[in-house]
Amino acid sequence: MDVSKPDRGGLSAVITVIVPVYNEEENLPSLLMEIAQASRDLPISEIICVDDNSTDRSVPLLKELRSEYPALRILKHNKQAGQSAALWTGIKAAGNDIVVTMDGDGQNDPADIQQLYAVYESETKRSPRVMVLGERAKRHDNWVRRLSSRIANGIRGALLNDQTKDTGCSLKMFARKDYLALPYFDHMHRFLPALMLREGVPLVHVPVSHRPRLHGQSKYGTLDRALVGISDIRGVLWLQKRARRINSDDIYEELG
Repeated sequence: MDVSKPDRGGLSAVITVIVPVYNEEENLPSLLMEIAQASRDLPISEIICVDDNSTDRSVPLLKELRSEYPALRILKHNKQAGQSAALWTGIKAAGNDIVVTMDGDGQNDPADIQQLYAVYESETKRSPRVMVLGERAKRHDNWVRRLSSRIANGIRGALLNDQTKDTGCSLKMFARKDYLALPYFDHMHRFLPALMLREGVPLVHVPVSHRPRLHGQSKYGTLDRALVGISDIRGVLWLQKRARRINSDDIYEELG
């Protein structure tokens, strides 16, 4: 299926889909097929899979699939750098103004991109900037992950006031330039709502589906995420307290 030239009813190609990948060879074929299906009704012209130095056949498989999906681009880290780095690599390389991010494990449903885009279009008619975030209506994770996520979301929300109940949902849509204006640090993907708010970007939340993982295992440990999260929250709090809006007209004048 060629997603580079779908019938889009006159829509312009403006969306890049970013998929971080680490050891997802069993999930990639069906995920790419679903993204291609979603692209029939959406202005998606680019799919970027960023491989974080997988040890399985993810990269060879992606190369094989590229002939079936001409819109697919494959970027590979030479050493494992983490999910935040994979997202940054993909978004930096994106050729479109709007990006949508999603996990490579197949738990996000690409069909939900449609409703994110509908909200994005509606909101940007009123304001030029917005971040649309998926919020998982019913999670298909084990109880340990659900409980740890609920606790982490509660602590993060109370401290950062990021207006987001489910920052762990990877399905998000925003402007590439707004993301690249953010300060980069490891694990920053967990704090994108707070960082966007810091830059004056409004948030809109949309209920989305969440599916069971069919193949492989989660790459992120519950305890590890909790421990690094404490340090990261302190850093984001520091950034929030020092955020300033500067109007250049107020601080200088040209004398000739």
